[in-house]
Amino acid sequence: MTGVQSLSAPGAPSGPAVLLGSALPLAQAYDCALLDLDGVCFAGEAEVPHAADSVNGARASGMRLTFVTNNASRAPQTVVDKLARNRIQAQTTEVFSAAMDAAALLREHLEPGAKVLVVGGEGVRQALTDEGFVVVGSATDAPAAVVQGWDPAVDWAMLSEGCYAITAGALHVATNTDATLPTERGFALGNGSLVRAVANATGKDFLSAGKPHPGIYQRALRRSGGTRPLAVGDRLNTDLTGARACAIPGMHVLTGVSSARDVILADPAERPSYVHTDLRGLLEPHPQPSRDPQGTWHCAASTARVTDDGVLEVDGTPLTGASATLGLNAYRALISAAWERQDTARATGSTTGVITVPRITVTHEVGQP
Repeated sequence: MTGVQSLSAPGAPSGPAVLLGSALPLAQAYDCALLDLDGVCFAGEAEVPHAADSVNGARASGMRLTFVTNNASRAPQTVVDKLARNRIQAQTTEVFSAAMDAAALLREHLEPGAKVLVVGGEGVRQALTDEGFVVVGSATDAPAAVVQGWDPAVDWAMLSEGCYAITAGALHVATNTDATLPTERGFALGNGSLVRAVANATGKDFLSAGKPHPGIYQRALRRSGGTRPLAVGDRLNTDLTGARACAIPGMHVLTGVSSARDVILADPAERPSYVHTDLRGLLEPHPQPSRDPQGTWHCAASTARVTDDGVLEVDGTPLTGASATLGLNAYRALISAAWERQDTARATGSTTGVITVPRITVTHEVGQP
């Protein structure tokens, strides 16, 4: 792990939830990337800028790649085909979906050969079949479980069929509980919203696979064979929460759901170990922010602090407007200052942890330190 600062082997976050640093590009410091898909490698039918060159570049440098997604609608080959349309190289053995995780979770509760009703698409059906379950199409088939995953084909009739089976005693398993799904038009209904509708109708609890539960990362990592993993995602409450729960360093990118403002205000359990605007962060070193005795945080040439009255200040300028544009290292310094203020207030029970955070746009100049 030469070149990685503040990491304890094998690269797990330890101590307070703070930003880490790496003198090496992350694709060299870590041997395996657990990459989210929607909002990271692509956004609906739109390409994510810099994603293809960065992912392919990480592979070329020797980094193992596993695409770990909460989207259960796609079978592995479908994922590979979609990545190819986005100019990203992949193989089916490098895909691990929430549908596959749900099928593995179900094996802990049911024997192979058990009947399972699918409220979802081909990705869920294939994952269950691969685990030895018998997929049925109706609650009248007396399924032992219902597995629910997002798919555009899910409609009232399919949701209702799941309700009938669950009310009759079938185990309810969700592939994931994401409330929304990023698309090229914005955020659409995610599986979690539909799962909660079924749970509300049946009055029954459900089991959940996928992120943020650590099992999906653990199972994906076993398949990849990596020993120094890095998780990469756009959602704090799934991708990064799951990484921290699994003691895996996580990199947050700003191409999907969670914003720069969300990162600055993140609870410790949701915090990334690294931040970047996009997947170029795989191919670059990450300067580690440091604090001087006066309480100002530094990252490369940028500085940030929080004033006594909770105003964020970058390079001596207060951020008092409704929005602000910052360079990447100023963003890193500001995150560190804000996290320290909030953590100190939380530990002491003080009300001084309240900070005012505008809407923030982060820019990245190629070659910046």
